[in-house]
Amino acid sequence: MAIDTAVRRNEAPPRKRRRYRGFAHSVWWFVLPAAALYVFAVVYPSVRGSLFAFTNWDGISQDPKWVGLDQFARIWSDPNGLTSVKNTLLIAFAVTVVQNVAGLLIALAVNSRIKSRDVLRVLIFAPVVITSIAVGFLWQNLFTPDGGINEALEAVGLGALRQNWLGDPDIAIWSIMVVVFWQFVGYSMVIFLAGLQGIPEEIIEAAAIDGAGPIRRFWAIVRPLLAPSITINVMLSLIGGLKLFDQVFIMTQGGPGGATNTISTLIYSNAFSLGRFGYAAALAVVLSIFVAVASIIQYRLLALQER
Repeated sequence: MAIDTAVRRNEAPPRKRRRYRGFAHSVWWFVLPAAALYVFAVVYPSVRGSLFAFTNWDGISQDPKWVGLDQFARIWSDPNGLTSVKNTLLIAFAVTVVQNVAGLLIALAVNSRIKSRDVLRVLIFAPVVITSIAVGFLWQNLFTPDGGINEALEAVGLGALRQNWLGDPDIAIWSIMVVVFWQFVGYSMVIFLAGLQGIPEEIIEAAAIDGAGPIRRFWAIVRPLLAPSITINVMLSLIGGLKLFDQVFIMTQGGPGGATNTISTLIYSNAFSLGRFGYAAALAVVLSIFVAVASIIQYRLLALQER
């Protein structure tokens, strides 16, 4: 008898249940306008644009011809297409490694008790808030044969190291990557710094008392606790490297001789300069696949960290 009474007390009245279900169904009416706008502004254009990758559309004709997978096959047979894919993957990998290693080291440094840590944080993060176009023009002038970098090398007696930084196909892509490192290392630093400041000092002090050295404390304590920050930084820098466009377009426009082309710059030049919208759409689909794979990896890694 007592059990039946307790069960009845825990049961919600039928009227309240119906009211809750009605409210749950009504919530979808609030989502519907935003969902409709998203479908209209994002989903529909994306699907329609992807279909052009299977045609030879030139951006003008009203009846593009269906060519199947020819545009995708062209990417791997076109020297510019192969170079753009190689450069995109190279930039994404190099930016991910160097930017995160440098960002972590800087975060560890400015997280210490040095007196100038606040000033250093501001100076290192400052390039992040500058637009990529302004950064591109700034470094383009610095990299010219008579620019500030070569003049500085000459002034300190290292004139033999003068280079045509953006005109030499062998070093132009590396010059661009230096600019990307300089601009976004502060972004990685801030994320790592937030993670470091969330680590209790008592744990590190206890490890130091137990005799653990700086390297041991970092590897055994700091690194595991920084895992979410590392995952976020790696994926953000990887996706940013895959989509890189502004700096490359401003500084070299894919030159010299296509040596610095990325998938993004090749999309732009084929679509708006050469009128090859079908080929540009195929390149965009390939880029989207790269970014989607990187995003899925990010989601999986974050899910593993939460377990």
